[in-house]
Amino acid sequence: MGKKKHDDAPEIDIVIAWVDGNDTAWQKEKSLYSQPSAAESDTPVRFRDWDNLQYWFRSIEKFAPWVRKIHFITWGHLPQWLNVNDPKLHIVRHSDYIPKEYLPTFNSHTIELNMHRIEDLSEHFIYFNDDMFITRPVKPSDFFKNGRPCDTFGLNCIFFGEDSAGHFCGSDMELINTEFKGQKRAIMKRDFRKWFAMKNGRRIRFKTFLLSAWDWFPGFHYDHLPSAFLKSTLTDVWEKYGSVLDKTCRDRFRNVSNVNQWVFKFWQLCKGEYEVRSPRFGKAFHIEEDNFEELCRAVTGQTYSMICVNDTLRTVDFEAKKQRVKECFDKILPESCSFEK
Repeated sequence: MGKKKHDDAPEIDIVIAWVDGNDTAWQKEKSLYSQPSAAESDTPVRFRDWDNLQYWFRSIEKFAPWVRKIHFITWGHLPQWLNVNDPKLHIVRHSDYIPKEYLPTFNSHTIELNMHRIEDLSEHFIYFNDDMFITRPVKPSDFFKNGRPCDTFGLNCIFFGEDSAGHFCGSDMELINTEFKGQKRAIMKRDFRKWFAMKNGRRIRFKTFLLSAWDWFPGFHYDHLPSAFLKSTLTDVWEKYGSVLDKTCRDRFRNVSNVNQWVFKFWQLCKGEYEVRSPRFGKAFHIEEDNFEELCRAVTGQTYSMICVNDTLRTVDFEAKKQRVKECFDKILPESCSFEK
């Protein structure tokens, strides 16, 4: 049999942001701007390297060969093993697309909020953090159907707690409730079948039901996994709320008042620009002692299509866990790919 074609699928790109926290030149520049007020977002956990990026590239080549182009965002450093001449690879330095008034930046939100400015970025793209992986074959229709991003819909409450992203989500929802003020019931009527689709799962549907009575949006279900976006969504939000996004981008480090790229996801949900996908498609592992073995089994058993190996303040024995994770990925992705020298 010949290679399966996806003629009805749009051109789909991937954007991935990466930083080498061990780069002394980067550390030196970062130290010039570090301030005590940025301590929460300046923790080494946010920048330490799991040394597993090669498996990310292998997974794309093996499990998603239909991707048109990979836009690899970097401060300037590159992995020594990376084949920069691969025709599918586009190296994107911060200075290539982020407005100069925001540079230098060590704020992941600035890096993400400006993705639509990347040269030659397709209208349909998937955004990955460098701790998110594909672990079994996927299709374009797993990410985009009928030209729209695939997503799980669910209303949710925002969790504010230690080491949480609740404050960013709160800022996102302030923007969303400003834009869609008084429209929640009309949106629910329009997208009723999406809101309560069986694919969303019983638990998510039940929370949506409980939170549907209010006239405003309390928050949305969110998994720390790759997100499918329309480039035009980012452009639309910037055109209407550029002053809000500009304020975030002027913070060199993450600040509790920042909005983040989730605002684009939430915007798409409110606009109805999505198709429903099961939350079982992927799983995020925020690494602690009690879930590490489950993570390892999920990788080697290819339990999910996507997983996130998320470093946290509660991740202990880092070096040992890093080596174990690499060994697990090597079991399913042992062969070098065209993105490696």
